[in-house]
Amino acid sequence: MICARMTMAVMALAGIAGAQELSYEVYKAKVEPIFLKKREGHARCVSCHAGANNAFGLQALTPGSKVWTEEQTRKNFQTVSYLVTPGKPEESTLLKHPLAPEGGGDIFHGGGRQFPTKNDPEFKVIADWIRGAK
Repeated sequence: MICARMTMAVMALAGIAGAQELSYEVYKAKVEPIFLKKREGHARCVSCHAGANNAFGLQALTPGSKVWTEEQTRKNFQTVSYLVTPGKPEESTLLKHPLAPEGGGDIFHGGGRQFPTKNDPEFKVIADWIRGAK
């Protein structure tokens, strides 16, 4: 438990500067909806990551809601910002973790491979945001 908290603290400190370079509006309009989308053969990101005690702990949706509130979206933005290296999608955990190993992803993701390759349209949306899309 202590190790997990220390990891989150380090990630938070590392992400403070990065969060300033990422567009909140692009995140809200284009990136966050990806976490709610059902992908064939996979659970939605929110299904496993809402309230999770890990680095990608998304806010739980309000019962009966299909989208996050503004406050929840801002919290999600902060969390997700810690998982990216602004300007460098290839170094960003947010993209490497759910990417198939054959496509350059890391070895394990309990939710399966959300992105088979870097050519996946939603992978590209997130990568563009990390690169600084406005």
